[in-house]
Amino acid sequence: MQTALELSDAIDAEAILRMHRALLERDDPNIAGVWRQQQVWIGGGNLGPHTAQFVPPHHDRVPALIDDMIVFANRVDVPVIAQIALAHAQFETIHPFPDGNGRVGRALIQAMLRGGQLTRSVAVPASAGLLHDTAQYFEALGEYRSGNVEPIVRSIAEASFGAVANGRILVQDLESIRADWRTRMTARRGAAVHRLVDFLLRQPVVDGRLVASALGVTGANAQIAIDTLVDARILTQITDGGRNRIWQAKDVVRVLDEFAARAKRRR
Repeated sequence: MQTALELSDAIDAEAILRMHRALLERDDPNIAGVWRQQQVWIGGGNLGPHTAQFVPPHHDRVPALIDDMIVFANRVDVPVIAQIALAHAQFETIHPFPDGNGRVGRALIQAMLRGGQLTRSVAVPASAGLLHDTAQYFEALGEYRSGNVEPIVRSIAEASFGAVANGRILVQDLESIRADWRTRMTARRGAAVHRLVDFLLRQPVVDGRLVASALGVTGANAQIAIDTLVDARILTQITDGGRNRIWQAKDVVRVLDEFAARAKRRR
């Protein structure tokens, strides 16, 4: 996903290939970053496309169809959410890869949110909203392919705004945790432990080496900061013994679990 978020404002074919390569190079390096070279179909089994739910365009047409989609994705005279929804639906209709189209299509949403300046430094988990009701999502794609664009635009808009609202709750929860932690600490101003508190909001599971690297301090000073937060009941050791110890900020893990539950992917 990081590859998608680091794209420039303009979407192009190479950017989409990079997304696919980044998302699939570990799972299936043979197809990562390459347009499909065979006909595919969705549903209906492996014997043929005769009973398929949807048959994407012939693979020879993929590059030209992607280029056409990119022209639309880079227009500046279309409302951004509607543009994102239609580009996403068209991408899924082209189905340009033998596998990973769903992942790249959702990464494309993030890249276009950033390119449209609706986001700057975060990923909006719109995909969780889309996959919360997969039947409705696939029905909206089917409507798009029949010429009715309203359902997919509505789906993308509702998923995006729902994700933003969920993210705001998470931010509020993390701010409350930080405020509570501050009341538990007695360390002097400027001590490394204060920076560790902020770091834990982003990385709630740590070991001594990670803390030393993140704070730019010695291993001994990192351990002092960790011990201070253990005494304040902010960090809890989750490993046994005295070697290779790992600590967890359970308050942060809890609100992240709550965030995930609110954005659960499936009913």
